[in-house]
Amino acid sequence: MGNKGILAGDLFDLKSVTDPQLSPDGSMVAYIETSVDKEDERYISNIFIYNFISKQTIQWTYGLHRQFSPRWSPDGLHLAFLSNRSGKNQIYIMNTTGGEANQLTDFAQGATTPIWAPDSRKILTSTRIKAGYTIDEKENELVKKREEAIEYDRIKYKSDGSGYLDQSFSQLILLDLPSGRAEQLTSGEQSYIPSSWAPNSKEFAYVSNNIEAADYNLASDVFIFQLEARSSRKITATNGLFYLPKWSPDGNYLTLIGHEREYEGATISKIWLYTLATNSLTCLTADWDVEVGDVVASDFHIEAVNPGILWTNDSQGFYFLISDHGNTGVYYGTIEGAMYPSLLEKQHVYGLTIDPQTHMAIVAISTPTHPGDLYSFNLTNGEIEQITFVNDEFLNEKTLSKAESITFSSKDDLEIHGWIMKPINLELGKKYPLVLEIHGGPHAMYANTYVHEFQTLVAQGYSILFTNPRGSAGYGQEFANSVRGDYGGMDYEDLMAAVDYVLLEFDFVDKQRLGVTGGSYGGFMTNWIIGHTDRFKAAVTQRCISNWLSFYGVSDIGYSFTEWELGGNIIESPEKLWEHSPLKYVKNITTPLLLLHGDKDYRCPIEQAEQLFVALKRQKKEAVLVVFPNQTHEVSRSGAPRLRMQHTEQICNWFAKHIN
Repeated sequence: MGNKGILAGDLFDLKSVTDPQLSPDGSMVAYIETSVDKEDERYISNIFIYNFISKQTIQWTYGLHRQFSPRWSPDGLHLAFLSNRSGKNQIYIMNTTGGEANQLTDFAQGATTPIWAPDSRKILTSTRIKAGYTIDEKENELVKKREEAIEYDRIKYKSDGSGYLDQSFSQLILLDLPSGRAEQLTSGEQSYIPSSWAPNSKEFAYVSNNIEAADYNLASDVFIFQLEARSSRKITATNGLFYLPKWSPDGNYLTLIGHEREYEGATISKIWLYTLATNSLTCLTADWDVEVGDVVASDFHIEAVNPGILWTNDSQGFYFLISDHGNTGVYYGTIEGAMYPSLLEKQHVYGLTIDPQTHMAIVAISTPTHPGDLYSFNLTNGEIEQITFVNDEFLNEKTLSKAESITFSSKDDLEIHGWIMKPINLELGKKYPLVLEIHGGPHAMYANTYVHEFQTLVAQGYSILFTNPRGSAGYGQEFANSVRGDYGGMDYEDLMAAVDYVLLEFDFVDKQRLGVTGGSYGGFMTNWIIGHTDRFKAAVTQRCISNWLSFYGVSDIGYSFTEWELGGNIIESPEKLWEHSPLKYVKNITTPLLLLHGDKDYRCPIEQAEQLFVALKRQKKEAVLVVFPNQTHEVSRSGAPRLRMQHTEQICNWFAKHIN
């Protein structure tokens, strides 16, 4: 290890490995390696193959494009994947014995991840098609050169990452490989998400909100589509959010992930079992207070994929990811509802694929000092072996800071969990500034994973404090739900208790030099904190919320999120929204504030930062607004590489100016 810490610009040298996919015979694993092309300053993703027999890694795709979502045909003869080499994401297919990839689709708005039928003769995918058109109509394939007005009569008229919607909807497409024909299976003004084939290749499962008044009943249902009859049937009751249905190998069951919205957006995800013989749906984890899936808040792993439920060949059990107390791990579950840990360490498992016969797995693992690599893991005996080493050479010249776990009591004696990271090259007897980091969500979870922003700050001489206050996922249903209706209440007390604890327990922290930052909900909380205390010398609010009254109408999720999380709306309880708005307390703010925001953020639109900025400047208080052009809510996680680097540099420079 060297004695130089991580710099913001090291994003241009670091690589991420994601989406491992084992071949049907278990002899190879395909995965994505994503890096940044320094000359063009854009992301490059290519497919690599690790061969377990030869112990060698071979690159299968090349070029300065994004090639991702590799999926093996069940017979092992072909690999399908997505590539943007032609402009839009299209499906390509290549022979596993070698040769060039052939383009399968040429859809105007691109294709989604290919899903092979078990007979290896068909692929299910989807593409967005404008209402009133079909995939075969040329008018739908042409991009009109002239601008025209667009009418909206639905409450859902824009989306972060997509912008203002063009009244197109995701439709199911069946690709027949022998004939090369693409058949559109659905139509209308609803979207459909393909998911899983039945073993007989005659049925598949998909997810949709195909009901009247879908804008006002935010549900997602699971359907089974029968190819021969070209008909579908719904297997859930339009009473919750269900997704990622997966068929058992014997065809008798479907597993689902989801919940019945008992606590609205704070409801933890559970595993459900649908038995086809009896048309019955049962929750297998109803009495298990654990979050199913990966809900980690991080800023590094591009193209990471939720593996969902991975069945074993006997159709009696399955493997899946869980999030628990700042870690993610692998569990094994049975159709009777028993759940057993297979891999649960102090780390972030962000990718999983299994051999359903041998129970051998490939896991993608990250820790605070390791950006991420792939490991082969024997799920029966626990043997583990690292198979990729994508950042080793670069990191050998760097020093990274470990994250030390802490536990403390909040104002009401509730136990809160977090971490502290020391500055690199810490000198005994010397005091260092502290930055409090606050995650978004709020129903997400900081974890034992690599966070580039954290490592950049510790390299600049800061201590980092990051915690999971009430409202965070990974600590049970009651904990996740306890923030709803109380934003800025006890969650604020949890964060202040974290600072108090660290100041008491760690003598290298300088209580006179404190900073605070966070994004999304963390941006809201940053704004709230500096409106209620002056203990911080500087603050950076990222993609923030400042005014729930306007957020209700301008965010792509505003009306639902505000009602679910705050328990109010602008029609019947505007005073409730204003009471929890940081803008209400702008007169109290004395902390110098840097506001970072993407101008194409439709989740927390930039007007949220602009309102607070103008209110501060009108009072002649110190505030700077930094706008990142053409960037969405993901600016600091998967935004344009140069702007993502500048985002981190802005944070470092602001704290250097005010608290270093």
